[in-house]
Amino acid sequence: MEKCIFQQPKIKKLQRSSGYTAWLVDGKYVRDCLNEEFTNFGWCNHFSFIPKKEFWIDYESKPGEAQYFFANFLMMQDLMKKGMGHKEACIKSDEVERKERAKTDFYKKHQDLPKDKRAMSVHKRLLSFWGEKLKIWLVDGEDVRSLFFLDFTEGGHDKVYDFIPDGEVWIDDDLLRKERNLVLVHELHERRLMAKGMPYQKAHFKSSNLERFCRKTKIFTAIILFMEKLGNIIFVR
Repeated sequence: MEKCIFQQPKIKKLQRSSGYTAWLVDGKYVRDCLNEEFTNFGWCNHFSFIPKKEFWIDYESKPGEAQYFFANFLMMQDLMKKGMGHKEACIKSDEVERKERAKTDFYKKHQDLPKDKRAMSVHKRLLSFWGEKLKIWLVDGEDVRSLFFLDFTEGGHDKVYDFIPDGEVWIDDDLLRKERNLVLVHELHERRLMAKGMPYQKAHFKSSNLERFCRKTKIFTAIILFMEKLGNIIFVR
């Protein structure tokens, strides 16, 4: 059983603006030892372990999006200070982020393609066939967020996202290689439960419990993946 030895998750101070400091952090450590729901970024309203006036951004294997995340966050904070509700402020700041992403050459080249062609454009490498019909793709996470959904993170599958083709599970290339199987456990388990009719929120909760358990012991991750491939579910609490 792996034990979490306390360490400082902060890697590098990125910038300070409007009283907030953006930090690059070791996302795997945060997910392993603090909260597996930490994704691309977070702040104290999301996670109590993040100090006030700090904005944490996961270290990316392919850097480049921190500017979008922090700018979105700062705009949201500014709008709320002016009296706007949190939900509306999120919508407004997301709109601005989409406009910034739309300026990229990739977006301009692919935005008007049919949905299936856009999906193919974010494919990077086929990681595995899972059974006869399910394909596991490594995808360009930044391009997925730009073309389809800003909040895509870590992974996803066709039972949750309508932009993912039938029979596909996507793994974000921003994940470090050593975390891919942990996320794959979550996505495969969640997908199987939803395919049996379980609502997303309940399936996600159960799969998060499974992921949390797997983060405590590497060998169990391999066992779960093997059992999933055989079509058996052995951990659905």
